[in-house]
Amino acid sequence: MALPLAGWTLHTTALRRRLTTAQHDLIQAQRDPLTGTWRREAFTERAQRLLERRRDEVVLVLADADHFKQLNDQLGHEAGDTALASIGARLTEWTGTHGVVGRLGGDEFAALARIEPRHHALRLDHLGRLMARPVPYGDGLLPLAVSVGAAAPAAVGSSDLPTLMRAADTAMYEGKHRGVVVQARPEHAQTPSINGRRQGRPGTAARTTTRP
Repeated sequence: MALPLAGWTLHTTALRRRLTTAQHDLIQAQRDPLTGTWRREAFTERAQRLLERRRDEVVLVLADADHFKQLNDQLGHEAGDTALASIGARLTEWTGTHGVVGRLGGDEFAALARIEPRHHALRLDHLGRLMARPVPYGDGLLPLAVSVGAAAPAAVGSSDLPTLMRAADTAMYEGKHRGVVVQARPEHAQTPSINGRRQGRPGTAARTTTRP
């Protein structure tokens, strides 16, 4: 019996390793390779679960790098990648272990953090200062400017994730280039949207059909 048992133990150990490797590979495929944050679909799934469990203790944040194309054009894509990686890292630091951060595409990020309502203003002020810090780059510092909008269910009047994202997006553009975190109000959630994005954003122009 000793040999069969030993063989089964080795087989079980090898199977467990393969399963662990497969699970790790699956998780890595859901991560953005540059920033280490979740890709859009993975972020949405995890944010939805957190929102359902902690709807009264969360804040959704959308962050967008200012003048990103100019940064790429003047300093090169390596500088742009450094800026994006820093935004992802700082959002991850800010949300902590109980939050979730995603890169929605390009220079656009989202984060859902667990924050008690009485601490919202303090934590968002901290985020604004954190995002404004220059980034070490080469032998110097890379200036970083990020516009941020925040939406809390109680402030917006909805715990629906797409509604919170639309409200945070609208608040972010209200404060674009001002260097402050704008907190969404109920009217921000009423902004017209196309495919879940605030109308007027690049790529959201409605198509028109010309009739003969």
